[in-house]
Amino acid sequence: MHSPLAPLTVSAEDGKIVALDWGWGRDQEETPLLNKARSWLEAYFDGEVALCDLPLAPYGTPEQQAAWQFMLGIPVGQQVNWRDAAHRAGVSPETILSACAENPIPIFIPCHRIDFADCPDYDPESYPGDEGARDRQFLLDLETLSATPL
Repeated sequence: MHSPLAPLTVSAEDGKIVALDWGWGRDQEETPLLNKARSWLEAYFDGEVALCDLPLAPYGTPEQQAAWQFMLGIPVGQQVNWRDAAHRAGVSPETILSACAENPIPIFIPCHRIDFADCPDYDPESYPGDEGARDRQFLLDLETLSATPL
């Protein structure tokens, strides 16, 4: 699909979303799940930002899984400090870093809502998008505007 960031490709296996990639990826047969994912992303980019309720199956360590599960519950338009996120997810700060940098389903799993402002080991370009820090900031700005009452 086209998006304000770049073309995006969503991949699914066994009825669950397993990846979101920047660029045109592999061809997949259109399915109800992929149509729902595209609709969710279109609404998201139109400012109708909501927590993702699609079935997700990211590949990662058990610790990364715990970090991603925590991220799914961060409210739209809010950020959680990386140390607090680690504590609340029951994982190490290093796991939060790796879970964000290696997130196979960014946007759906909102790793952009983790605040690394005071993290000496964080590389802003490690956000999993073509433009790294710019893509992350775009998503934060979009959510801030969407969460602001008119």
